[in-house]
Amino acid sequence: MSKVLVTGADGFIGSHLTQLLLREGYEVRALSQYNSFNNWGWLEGIEHPGLEVVCGDVRDPDYCRHISRGIDTAFHLAALIAIPYSYVAPDSYVDTNIKGTLNMCQAARDMGVRRLLVTSTSEVYGTALEVPIKETHPRQPQSPYSATKIGADAIAMSFYNAFELPVTIVRPFNTYGPRQSARAIIPTIITQIAAGERSIKVGDLTPTRDFNFVEDTCRGFLAIARAEADKVVGQEINIATGKEVTMEHTLHTIARLMGADVEWITDPARLRPSKSEVRRLLGCSDKLRALTGWKPEFTLEQGLQRTIDWFTNPENLKRYKSNIYNQ
Repeated sequence: MSKVLVTGADGFIGSHLTQLLLREGYEVRALSQYNSFNNWGWLEGIEHPGLEVVCGDVRDPDYCRHISRGIDTAFHLAALIAIPYSYVAPDSYVDTNIKGTLNMCQAARDMGVRRLLVTSTSEVYGTALEVPIKETHPRQPQSPYSATKIGADAIAMSFYNAFELPVTIVRPFNTYGPRQSARAIIPTIITQIAAGERSIKVGDLTPTRDFNFVEDTCRGFLAIARAEADKVVGQEINIATGKEVTMEHTLHTIARLMGADVEWITDPARLRPSKSEVRRLLGCSDKLRALTGWKPEFTLEQGLQRTIDWFTNPENLKRYKSNIYNQ
C-alpha cells in the first residue's frame, strides 16, 4: 500500500484531502503544526488505522526530512493563507510559504520521494488580464501572501529544472466548504446568519470568484497524483470550475438557501487596499481535464447547501466566533 504525506493536514483542505486519501486506501502520514496543547486541528476526531498524525513545522528543514522518509507521494499544503494577516505579518509568510516549500523540496530530494505536489493559489494571477485564466497567465503579486506563493511556486519549479525533482504545482481556485476559516467570505456570512445576525458585515461585494467545493478540489489533487508522471511532473495545473460569480450573488444565494432576510453592511476592516483587491478570477482547467479527465461534481448551490448544513450544526458552529473578524 502506498504511503503518502500531507503537510497542512490539520487545516481546511488538508483535512478533507487526508480523509479522501484514507477512503481510497492510502496510508497517510498527516502533519499537524506543533503546539503545546497537542491539538490536531481538523484532524481531531478522525480515526483510521491507516492514519499517522505527526506534529511539527515545515519551517524546520531537518523535521521535513524526518517526515519525508519512506514516503511515496507528498502533498504539500502547509501555508499561511490569510491575506489580511499578510499585510501586518509578511515576514511570517516568507518563512512558512517560501522557506517551508524550500524545505519540503530539499527533503523530497534527499529522501527520494517519488512525487511532490506543491499547493499554489489562484491569487498568484491577481486580477484577471484575460479570461479564462490559463496557467500561462502573468503573475501579479497584489498582496504579500500572493507574493510568497509566487515565490514558493518558483522555488519548487527551480528544483524540477535544476535537480529533476518530480514536482507538480497544483493551483486551486477559490475553495470553500465545511471547516473553512471564518475569515473567508462564504463561512463568515453563514456563521453570522446562523448566529442570528440580520445585519451582516461584509467587505467588497463586486469582485468575482471561481468557487470550488472542497471535495472537487481534493479529487483534483488525487487525479493529478494518480496521473502518469511524464504527463504532470514539471507542470503547473489549475483546478477551476470555469464559472464566475460576484460576491454579491453568492451572498444572496446563501441568504436564500438559509431562508434569511438580511441586510449587508460594509465593514472597513474587511476591505483590502484598492491595489491589493483581486477584482476578477475565472479559471481554465482544460489542462487538468485533458490530463486526468477531472471535472467538478458539485454546482455552486449544491456545495453551498452542503456547507450551510455543516456550519449550522450546533457542534460545528460553536467552534466559530461569528462576532469577531479573524484576519
